[in-house]
Amino acid sequence: MDFSITPDQRLMQESLSRVLEAAAPLERVRKFAADREDPGADIWAALCDFGLPGVVVDEEHGGLGLGLLDAALAAEALGRSVAPTSFLGAVAGSVALTRAGSAAQQSAWLPKIAAGEVIVGLAISEPIAGARDGAGVDADGDRLTGKALFVTDAMSADLFVVADNAGGLHLVDGHAAGLAREPMTTIDLTRRLGELRFEGTESEPLAAHGLDAVRDAAWTLLAADTLGAAQVMIEKAVAYAKERRQFGRVIGSFQAVKHMCAEMAAELEPCRSLVWYAAYAFDDAPEEASLTAAHAKAHLSEVGRFIARTATEVHGGMGITDLLGLHYWFKRIGLDRQLLGGPERVRRIAAQIQGLAA
Repeated sequence: MDFSITPDQRLMQESLSRVLEAAAPLERVRKFAADREDPGADIWAALCDFGLPGVVVDEEHGGLGLGLLDAALAAEALGRSVAPTSFLGAVAGSVALTRAGSAAQQSAWLPKIAAGEVIVGLAISEPIAGARDGAGVDADGDRLTGKALFVTDAMSADLFVVADNAGGLHLVDGHAAGLAREPMTTIDLTRRLGELRFEGTESEPLAAHGLDAVRDAAWTLLAADTLGAAQVMIEKAVAYAKERRQFGRVIGSFQAVKHMCAEMAAELEPCRSLVWYAAYAFDDAPEEASLTAAHAKAHLSEVGRFIARTATEVHGGMGITDLLGLHYWFKRIGLDRQLLGGPERVRRIAAQIQGLAA
């Protein structure tokens, strides 16, 4: 029995990495981070040419018809390059429509998502991660009132997937009357989050309850993004340890530095199979999907933070300079950790799934 990814999946991930090397090198990421008005349209166009927005959209609606494991492999590549993209919303929005949308809603939106013509924002944080500052959205039929925080692509999205306080999902057109947007500043400048305010805003309720599936998919992709970013931080730390000299020797020859690098690698490698299985379970073992997604999100959050800190320590003072740009991966991991619930919150949900907590 083969417990690894297929040659086609490996080829897809490698091909995507080459596309990202050309479309989103570190200097391009720096420019995006420095200019809040930069939409990153050239990067998104390159990913659309690759077919990435439609990775989990069925072929009937113009997508690639692949599974969440393929999307997770793509997310890992995006984390490696700290690419500023709207991939999370594209996949989670596709899942929301596929699992909970009507045939008419699917026909109206999935082809546009697959083609990259529509940017999807996720406004689902409050029912999952808990409400802050009085946030939360109430639904009265097809009208929404309240506010949602930490919304992905809040300022640029054409379509929002919104979760109300009761766990129902709604589609909201980005140009709907009564919808106001405001940017939020976070540590990770490679991704744009914001706040949405609803004042009797018209929405399209989805036909079935699908928040759990959207949450599980998003948790898995965030874990995969952390996996990719953490792997790069290890590689950069090892490379630096091989060339930085102190006391007439490269610092990688010192036992303490060797142990730091070895411990990072030992902590991260088991995470790869954890993320892969969570993504596999989403499509092929649905009874395990929520629990494995929670495990992946919570564990990668902890391991990612350890690696981000340790890799920076290996670099010494250079690790916090903008010259190396290590902080882009550090902050990417930091936002992945907290977005849609920090590890403490996610572990509590995992306990509830198992009946171990109320």
